[in-house]
Amino acid sequence: MSLYELPKINIPKIKISMPKMSESGKEAFGRVVLIILISAVFGFSAGAGGGILAYFQIEKYLGSLNSTDSANQEPAQVYIPETSQENAVIAAVKNVSPAVVSVIVSKDMPIFEQYYYNPFGDLGPQFQIPQYRQNGTEKKEIGGGTGFIISKDGLVLTNKHVALDKEAEYTILTNDGKRYPAKILALDPVQDLAVLKIDKEKVLDGDGGFTLDYFPIVQFGDSDNLQNGQTVIAIGNALGEFRNTVSVGVISGLGRTITASAGQNFSEILEDIIQTDAAINQGNSGGPLLNLKGEVIGINTAMASGAQSISFAIPINKAKKDVEQIKNLGKIVYPFLGVRYVLINENIKKEKNFSVDYGVLIANGSAGEPAITAGSAADKAGIKEGDIILEFSGERIAIDNSLAKIIIKYNPGDRVSLKILRSGKELSVDATLGERTE
Repeated sequence: MSLYELPKINIPKIKISMPKMSESGKEAFGRVVLIILISAVFGFSAGAGGGILAYFQIEKYLGSLNSTDSANQEPAQVYIPETSQENAVIAAVKNVSPAVVSVIVSKDMPIFEQYYYNPFGDLGPQFQIPQYRQNGTEKKEIGGGTGFIISKDGLVLTNKHVALDKEAEYTILTNDGKRYPAKILALDPVQDLAVLKIDKEKVLDGDGGFTLDYFPIVQFGDSDNLQNGQTVIAIGNALGEFRNTVSVGVISGLGRTITASAGQNFSEILEDIIQTDAAINQGNSGGPLLNLKGEVIGINTAMASGAQSISFAIPINKAKKDVEQIKNLGKIVYPFLGVRYVLINENIKKEKNFSVDYGVLIANGSAGEPAITAGSAADKAGIKEGDIILEFSGERIAIDNSLAKIIIKYNPGDRVSLKILRSGKELSVDATLGERTE
C-alpha cells in the first residue's frame, strides 16, 4: 500500500427521517442551522467571544426580519367551505332560516292543591286523609312544533297534529325572537297539514306613520321529480327546545305509505310520502325539508319509533293545493266519494276467490261503520257493499296507484266514471263527487 493510499473504511449509510414541518417550521430550522454555522466560523477565527458576539448579532437581525414578517401577515380569515355541496348547504340554511318558526301550544290548565280531610268529623278521631281540589287555572305550554312562513302577509304551514287542539292558544316564535299570536285557518282533512295565520307587524316610519313589515318567506320546489340519494336538509325546533336545528341527509325512499300517530287521539294513513335519513326529532314536526337550492320540497312529519335514521316528510306538491284553496276559498276541501274499502292484492284475491288482483272491495269498517256513506256520491250512484271498483275515470286502481291517490287529483263537483265488478259482471256507473272538509 503506498503512502497516500488509505485503507477503505466501510461507513454505514444512515438515513435520517425528518419530521414533517410547516413552512414556518422549515424557515425557523434553517435559521438555527445558519446561526450555528456562522457562530462556528467566527468562533474558530476570533475565539469564543467573537463567536458569541456574532451569534447575538445574527439573532438580532433575524429577529427583526421575523417581526417584519409578522407585521405584514394578513388577519385570520372566516371559514371558507371546502366543497360546493357544503357551500350549498350553508347558503340554503342561511336563506331559509329567517322564515322557519317555532309553533308554541299553550292552554289554561287546572291548578290542584292538596288539603287534608277527616272522615270522622271534628268530634271523631283525629284522622287526616290527603285530598286534592282545583284552585284556579294557569297558562301552560303543552306542546309545540315547527312551521314555515309561506306568504309575506303571514300564512304559516305546519303539521295538522301540531295544531289539533281547538281550545289551545298558538304562538309563533320567529328566528329573531319575536312572538306573534296565531290562529288556525284550516286543517287538511286528509294530509297531516295545517295552515295558520299571523298578522304583520306595524313599524313606525320616518314620517311618524305606520307601515306594515312583511315576513320573510320560503320558496317552493317541485317534489314530483325527486330522486333516491338526493341530498336534503331538515330545519326545525328539535325537542321543542333547540330552534332552527339543522340536519343533512339524503332521500332514502319515495312513495312510502305509513300509519302515523300523535298520542291516543290522532292516527292517520299517509300515502306517497318521502323517506329520509336526515335527523327529524320531536319538535321538528311541520318544519321544511329542503333541496340544495334552498327550496322546500317536503314538510317533516314523522319519525319511525324504535329505529334510527328513518324519517318521513309530506311532498310539498301536496301542500300547494291547500295553499291555493286557502287563498281562494278560505278553506281546504277534498273530493268525496263516500265509500269504505279494502285494497285488493294477491292474498285477498286467493282468500276471497276473486277473479281480479287489483281494485278496491267496498266493505264495512273494522268497527262496523257502513260501507257506503248515506247521501254521498257513491250512494247516489248506486254503489253497493261487496262491489269492486276496478277503475276511476279510466285509471286502474292498484297497490301503487291507490284510490286515495287518484281521487285527490279531482275537485268537488267533478263528474267521474267508475268501472265496477259486481257478482262477476263488469258495469260502468257515473258519480258526481261531493265535498269533504275538516
